[in-house]
This record gives sequence, C-alpha cells and structure tokens, in this order.
Amino acid sequence: MSNVARLRFEETADKGLYLGPATVATVRPAEIEVDLPKGGKVHARLALAYTYEPVPGDEVLVIGNAEGHWIIGVVHARGPAVLHFPADAELRAAGTLRIAADRGVEIAAPELSVTTKKIRTIASEVVQAFTTLRQRVTELLSVQAGQTHTVVEGSMHSQAKSATILTEEKVSINGKEVHLG
Repeated sequence: MSNVARLRFEETADKGLYLGPATVATVRPAEIEVDLPKGGKVHARLALAYTYEPVPGDEVLVIGNAEGHWIIGVVHARGPAVLHFPADAELRAAGTLRIAADRGVEIAAPELSVTTKKIRTIASEVVQAFTTLRQRVTELLSVQAGQTHTVVEGSMHSQAKSATILTEEKVSINGKEVHLG
C-alpha cells in the first residue's frame, strides 16, 4: 500500500474544473493572474494557511471552476518568503531558539531591546558605528587585546580614583603642553 497520492488535473469545457500547476503572470494589489499550462490566463485568489507574496514566474498549485480560482499551494517560489503579522507577534521556544542563514541575518527596527543574563558574541570581525554610545558597567570592564588604537577627533577626558600605566618598554607623551599636578 502506498502513501503517495497522485494529483490529477481536470479541465473540462462544460464545467471548467481545474486542479494543477500554474505560473504567476502578474501581481496587482488583491489580484493575481496566472497562466494555466494548456493556455489561458485566470485570476486567482490566495487560499493558503500561511502568508505568501507571489512574484511573476512562481509556480503555484491552483484549484478552480467557473466561479473562481484559488492558489492552494506553492510549488516553486522565486521571491522572498515573508511572514507578515498585522499586530504584535511573539516567537517562543521551550528550548533553544536557533536562527541560521547561508548569507546573513538582518534586523531592521526603529528600536531594539535585548534583555538577558548573559551575552556571548563570537566573530572574526565586528564593526560598530554609532552617533552616540554610552556604556555603564557596575563591576568590571576588562579588555584584552593584541593591540589597541584610539583616535579622538575632539577632546578626551579620563577620570579615575587611581590609575596606573605599566609598560615593558617606553612611554611617549607628545603635546604642545603637558600639565602635571
């Protein structure tokens, strides 16, 4: 006994019944026109349990009759897969939630909030660009680097209860004036 169902499409002149593949021809707001394999274009409405944004050239599964045609499946899509929620949405996992992509992950929003107990970032390179960056560390800020290079275009101010500069070799201070005390 096989668990494979054979899809058969029927297109009769008297009833106009159809079930089978079609190619998205044009996409307009609230209107999708598809090309049927035996010729002819029909208007089809989306009838999917998930959001799908059709793109001309997509291969879809269409069912229809003289009263109308509906897209009930996507065989091959060329455009991006889009999940669109008309209001707030939550994505939850009882275990670990993983997001993976072959080329990258992008987040675009007017505001991003992250609340967690621990953040680990592992990367071969990090680039950050800010208009203003404020950091507040209540216990320890520790940086270990092979080299460090800081360029400040305006003035720089460092303040501490005590400070130590320890080098194995030389220390250079180069300025028009050096004030001590």
